[in-house]
Amino acid sequence: MGRRKEFSGTVISDKMQKTVIVRIMRLMKHPKYKRIIKRYSKFKAHDENSAAKTGDRVRIVETRPISKNKRFRVAEILERAKSAPVELKEEKA
Repeated sequence: MGRRKEFSGTVISDKMQKTVIVRIMRLMKHPKYKRIIKRYSKFKAHDENSAAKTGDRVRIVETRPISKNKRFRVAEILERAKSAPVELKEEKA
C-alpha cells in the first residue's frame, strides 16, 4: 500500500457547503528551455466544519471519493488569511 498524497495550498473559494477549492503550486523545469516555471492545480477538498476561508493556507490529504470531484479533505489550517482593513467612506454634505 502506498501513502496518501499530501499537498499544501491556498483556499481560493469557500462558497460551497463543506467544500473548499484549494490551489496548489508546483515548480517544474520546462522541457525545452530548461527554465523553472510555476504550474498550478486546483482541487476540491472536504471541509467538515467549514473552518477554512478564502486566503487561508491549508494542508489537504487524499481520501476516498466523497463526491464526483472531491478526492481530498482538509487536514489542517496552516495559516489564516490576513484580513484587509475596512475603509469607511465619508458622505459629503
